[in-house]
Amino acid sequence: MRFIQKDISLRPKQRGFHLVTSEILQQLSEIKSFQAGLLFLFLQHTSASLSTNENADATVRTDFESFFSELVTNKSYFLHTYEGEDDMPGHIKSSLLGVSQTFPIRNGKLHLGTWQGIYFCEHRDHAGSRKLFATILGEEVS
Repeated sequence: MRFIQKDISLRPKQRGFHLVTSEILQQLSEIKSFQAGLLFLFLQHTSASLSTNENADATVRTDFESFFSELVTNKSYFLHTYEGEDDMPGHIKSSLLGVSQTFPIRNGKLHLGTWQGIYFCEHRDHAGSRKLFATILGEEVS
């Protein structure tokens, strides 16, 4: 059994839902050495989130952004406004979607479904780079 932990940085992105599978895997070349295992990703921020969904049609990501922007808007009763009007809605969206995802590893690759990809969901209008903490646990290729 082998265990690896690693910090990953995501480039700054505009508000929206972004397919980041390739960006993450470029920074986790260690996955290739695992025959079977799990990748656990934890986003270290409170106004962004992670999700797994459609990897082929970009309109799905656009529709997610439209839906969540309509669902959670700035409210006059929000008290937490120190970092801007988009901050509290970002925290709520992050809580709804979550900040972690777990993926199976099989034969040195993520074992995702045909149409699945990893989404990074940026809920702020002007955010910087974001950090993920990755944990890989599994059996090495023999």
